[in-house]
Amino acid sequence: MRGEDIRNYGSGNIGATNVWRSFGAGLGAPVILLDVAKGFVPTLVAVQLEGALVGALVGGAAMLGHWRPLFMRFQRGGKMVATCGGALLGLAPLVGLVAAVVWLAVFGVSRYASLASMAGAVSLPFAALALGEPWPVVVFVTVAAAGVLLLHRTNIARLRSGTESRFDLRRLRGEPAR
Repeated sequence: MRGEDIRNYGSGNIGATNVWRSFGAGLGAPVILLDVAKGFVPTLVAVQLEGALVGALVGGAAMLGHWRPLFMRFQRGGKMVATCGGALLGLAPLVGLVAAVVWLAVFGVSRYASLASMAGAVSLPFAALALGEPWPVVVFVTVAAAGVLLLHRTNIARLRSGTESRFDLRRLRGEPAR
């Protein structure tokens, strides 16, 4: 939208958090919605047409496509959090709701998007089991949680060293952050 490559800013990640941090809410919010939609729409269609197993496979494919996008020649993409959230809305909405509440609570207390994302991911298998979800959902959320944690390993290192950036909600627009 601005004629600039998001990979040249912030973390170099193409995901919604980096867009929001680098360019503000005006561009970050639509990216969040698009990342969620690319997980939600195909997963919901698959669940409605073929059931939970195919829905889980399609949700996983959407997440993989966000992580290593074809249109970027399989180079690094995003960390799959919003796309996973969208897939969960289509596959197991109550599990997604639990993870969203965990994400909001951890983010509200810490202002670390990475910590909130990891906490939400860790909550997924427990929520799926507690809610009695079928095995394809339990397997999907377990693998998705592991993937999110794996992709956040540099954030874990920064959290441990005290150098992870807190999210500034007041930065709504302006020049890109470098």
